[in-house]
Amino acid sequence: MEKNVVRTYVVTGASSGIGRATKELLEARGNRVIGVDIAGSDINIDLSTVDGRSDLPDLVASASGGRIDAVLAIAGVSAVSSLTVKVNFFGAQATLELLRPLLAAAEHPRAALVASFSTLQEVDPQLVASLRAGDESKSIARADELAQSDGGHLIYASTKRAIAEWMRTSAISDEWAGAGIPLNGVGPGVIVTPMTAPYLATPEGRAALLAGVPMPLHGPAEPVAVARLLAWLTGEENSHVTGQLIFLDGGGDVVVRGAEVFGGATTKQMQLTSDGGRS
Repeated sequence: MEKNVVRTYVVTGASSGIGRATKELLEARGNRVIGVDIAGSDINIDLSTVDGRSDLPDLVASASGGRIDAVLAIAGVSAVSSLTVKVNFFGAQATLELLRPLLAAAEHPRAALVASFSTLQEVDPQLVASLRAGDESKSIARADELAQSDGGHLIYASTKRAIAEWMRTSAISDEWAGAGIPLNGVGPGVIVTPMTAPYLATPEGRAALLAGVPMPLHGPAEPVAVARLLAWLTGEENSHVTGQLIFLDGGGDVVVRGAEVFGGATTKQMQLTSDGGRS
């Protein structure tokens, strides 16, 4: 029988919630996991800062011996402030881009990030546009404006929409697909974490959460449910799934968007497929 090869994973946000559940699951399956968080982990850095992000590659290289098999950008916050912009978008993007070179030596390199069901919800177009452009200063300024207005609730969804779009665009690039690295995301619905616990503790709070994120299949999920999906996406078995945002929401996406979400390809796209994409 072939012996399983231990894979080395980097997991951000590893001290709590989905990140912690993912680290524990991967370790229970015999893998090596390098946890990253602001405190209480193997590598303690602040991904909301440029200095913290720039230190990450050397710290991971030192901890791993210069080679990793997968990166999971899970760290995130939901503060009504520009901190959410710094961590959820620029922190996640930097984690994946800066650690990508360390995946080069892996036989089965993989990467994934955590977006949110909120990618389907209302966003601030101005903030999303500045995030798409990669302008951190402008994005921070816009988030600060929103935080001082009645639009503060749009910051979180805007960061998750933008990072999901970045993932889809990047996934098919030469740096990712061209290098043989699947890059995907998950969009959790209501997950039982410290962030949602106060709301889920009362019938009224639970009802309010599920009104915004309907979950007809089993309701709110435990973090390990997300961890299992992330483990498959970043495992050896996933050879061809890339650029996908997979909603783990108990059917909430279907409730909100319905069945008719499959748009047809343009004439130009079909011509390109016909010329060079025959299976």
